[in-house]
Amino acid sequence: MKFVLVLGATSDVTMAVASKFANEKYNIILAARNAERLLPLQSDLAIRYGVVCDLKEFDALDFESHDSFVSSFREVPPITVCAFGYLGDEESGRINLTETLRIIHSNYTGAVSILNAIASQYKSTGAGCIIGISSVAGDRGRSSNYIYGSAKAGFTAYLSGLRNELYHHKVSVITVLPGFIASKMTAHLKLPGILTSSPAQVADSIFNSFKKKKNVVYVKWYWGWIMLVIKLIPETVFKKLKM
Repeated sequence: MKFVLVLGATSDVTMAVASKFANEKYNIILAARNAERLLPLQSDLAIRYGVVCDLKEFDALDFESHDSFVSSFREVPPITVCAFGYLGDEESGRINLTETLRIIHSNYTGAVSILNAIASQYKSTGAGCIIGISSVAGDRGRSSNYIYGSAKAGFTAYLSGLRNELYHHKVSVITVLPGFIASKMTAHLKLPGILTSSPAQVADSIFNSFKKKKNVVYVKWYWGWIMLVIKLIPETVFKKLKM
């Protein structure tokens, strides 16, 4: 059985992703800060699905530790799911540099740092799969969330370039673009039901995309058309809208 490395394993989405892969008989490595918080999930996955489930300490914002984190594996798991992120406080992020940097580093810099290290290992072996969860918020900057959106836009572009490079080394890169997700992170928001996915739906989409070797996936297919329309609006018109 193969191992799947799940980075940022304390969110509702990543827990669902871990459960989905475990259900399909993949062994799991859960990586997060204060990994002991994941002991109940570790036990549940091992008992419920009969798989091996290990825990590792990982801090997305401790960039200097990322190379040593990767080198701590005797063999880097062949599948990596990068699913950490931080929605943050958009209004605060526009005036408070600490919040600005936390949003940017949590959604972009930290992901680039750890995936660079993992990609280097995959290139050397000529095999592997990286799955990155970005966001439709990165498809076009909007007044409602341009700090978060810009970080996700950067991550989406990074994954695109990484896919272009690693294809020639037989390594696949999948970009997953959820719309709204009903989770602890968005519990304070009023989300439109038809445009909102559950963590389980996101996990199903990720696993199906992995099996079908897709490149870019919108969890709900119509988000692709919605964002295409938004991207086609001329800037002279778009800037006047409240989005």
